[in-house]
Amino acid sequence: MIVGKLIGSTADWMCSASGESSVVMSSRLRLARNLAGHAFPTWADKNERQKVYDEVIPAVRSLQALREPLVIDGMDNFSMIEKQLLVEQHLVSREHAAKGPGSGVAISGDRGVSILVNEEDHLRIQAFSAGFDLVSVWEVVAAVDDALEAGMAFAYSSDFGYLTACPTNVGTGMRASAMLHLPGLVLGEQINQIVQAVGKLGLAVRGLYGEGTEALGNLFQISNQMTLGESEAEIMARLGKVIRQIIEHEQNARASLLERKSRMVADNVGRAYGILTNTYSIASKEALNLLSVIRLGIELEMVPEEIRKTVDELMVWTQPAHLQAKEERKLSSEDRDGLRADLIRERLKGLGKPDAGKVVEPPDDPAGRGKQSKKDE
Repeated sequence: MIVGKLIGSTADWMCSASGESSVVMSSRLRLARNLAGHAFPTWADKNERQKVYDEVIPAVRSLQALREPLVIDGMDNFSMIEKQLLVEQHLVSREHAAKGPGSGVAISGDRGVSILVNEEDHLRIQAFSAGFDLVSVWEVVAAVDDALEAGMAFAYSSDFGYLTACPTNVGTGMRASAMLHLPGLVLGEQINQIVQAVGKLGLAVRGLYGEGTEALGNLFQISNQMTLGESEAEIMARLGKVIRQIIEHEQNARASLLERKSRMVADNVGRAYGILTNTYSIASKEALNLLSVIRLGIELEMVPEEIRKTVDELMVWTQPAHLQAKEERKLSSEDRDGLRADLIRERLKGLGKPDAGKVVEPPDDPAGRGKQSKKDE
């Protein structure tokens, strides 16, 4: 299996830490580039795409970031399960996973960089980081971009900037994004207002796997929509400002839930833990949503911090292609649901259980017996 190293391990950027990263799980920055003198992939025939691939791959192999690659190969050499596995780890897009001859992908050993060849554009250069860190991913992507441009001519206009297949990418060709975990806003029924407000600011809100996908596990991607008329620094600054506002709204929503509905939240966390540690069959969507609740419990100190990394890993490892890749065969949905349940029970076994005692106040006692008075202490 070409992508065998992706099974049973998780890139550092896929596992978050506490603090600000409790809301922003990861940051990604992507540049779209095209070679001058070649038709864009969507207009090119098979021979033209292969010419571009053959020209680009040697340059990609020489990159410092790809000196010890995890994989560099054509998309036609991957099985359908392997392609989906790459999608589930956000290393390729769903559209790129459907590509055949003349398209490929290069992934760095630490999975912090992936380069898509002949997706919508000739090159899609991506870098990832844990938490909210657009600056570091920009530095990585910019270094890769500069190295490639030193050896090949990119399609560029002095009037418009870098030319791309989609008009919304013309200019810098940059899409900066952050993956946010927003259970507080969802449970507090404020998420729709936030999505609408973000849209009015010219930013896009997408689901777990990008455009047209559902926000499973209360995970949302926030990114810039336009790349023309602003510099890279201006795009990152504008996106960063909005992300920080969303972080504040999410933290306020969590605090409000804890203050007004702590027993309801504790009940959700306890039920999620109970189901996950006792289930013998669970669908992918339900598993993600319940793991999201456990993750919220960690942030609210209802669940031990030691569980965080396991929960982050399970959000990836329980996806359909990961389960099938581990078994090295195609599985029915029923078989996947069973294996998913077994994996979750095994990984959570022996780890700390929820304890809401710190945050849930006992109910009021009309007879005055609920709490000791100072006199009785």
